Amino acid sequence: MSDSKKLTIALLQLPVCNDVATNVDNAVKAITEAKLKNPNLQLAVLPEGFNAPYALEYFSKYAEKIPEGQTCQVLSQLAYSLKIYIIGGSIIERVEPDKLYNTCTVWSPSGKLIGRHRKIHLFHIDIDVENDGGAYFNEGLALTAGNDLTVVDIAGHKVGLGICHDKRFEELARAYRNLGCEMLIYPSAFCICQGPMHWELLQRARASDNQLFVATCSPARDNKSGYVAYGHSMIVDPWGRVQREAGVNRQLIIDDIDFNMVDAVRRQIPIFAQRRTDIYNTQLIKQ
Repeated sequence: MSDSKKLTIALLQLPVCNDVATNVDNAVKAITEAKLKNPNLQLAVLPEGFNAPYALEYFSKYAEKIPEGQTCQVLSQLAYSLKIYIIGGSIIERVEPDKLYNTCTVWSPSGKLIGRHRKIHLFHIDIDVENDGGAYFNEGLALTAGNDLTVVDIAGHKVGLGICHDKRFEELARAYRNLGCEMLIYPSAFCICQGPMHWELLQRARASDNQLFVATCSPARDNKSGYVAYGHSMIVDPWGRVQREAGVNRQLIIDDIDFNMVDAVRRQIPIFAQRRTDIYNTQLIKQ
């Protein structure tokens, strides 16, 4: 696309099975399909945990080194082959035998690793849902939390990265806004127990508060899996409106992000300049 203020993006809502090779092959096929459907495609986004089942008992079994692991090598080669950026959802990264991270990788059209976001806020819930049995999950029993914000340059635009539970924390989104981000992307295997209440709400809040685009990419829903993802991969614009939304099954969303809208919203409602930083402020301690 010739307009440098626009970006063609694909959100790839894909099913996940117990075989890594099959999952990675499905991701390659989906990204290639999206590029064939729209030759202008510049950025493909995969779901959280796209290459293996999302469960504590599987994390160590399927963990890989980054960037030398097989999943990363495939994404690197595909980005180079198609000449696009790829945000590789997330995989479980092995740093030491007993240290694992939930990590999102970003690949440039040259096949280079240009970003690595380790999930900062590990998913821990203990929900007592009346008449529905509740839900408990604690990533911290198996994973280590990341400690760094991750901003990547995608075709000349600053994009801040988070993974799933990271989007619940408005301070993180504000820190990215302070760093000049025009879009936030959260690969997210949001659980079905939270989805109806908070999935759309959180994305619209982060977008409206910070006057930027928010995109999330979920796995497709599998009601037979131990952890059921909500689906509904989504793009929200800087007005806080849902621009595109997937259903619950496998689906490829291909759409244009018009960053002129970021400029327009920030000009028309200049809340960033109106903030009373003499009274309150979001301090970036570590980038």
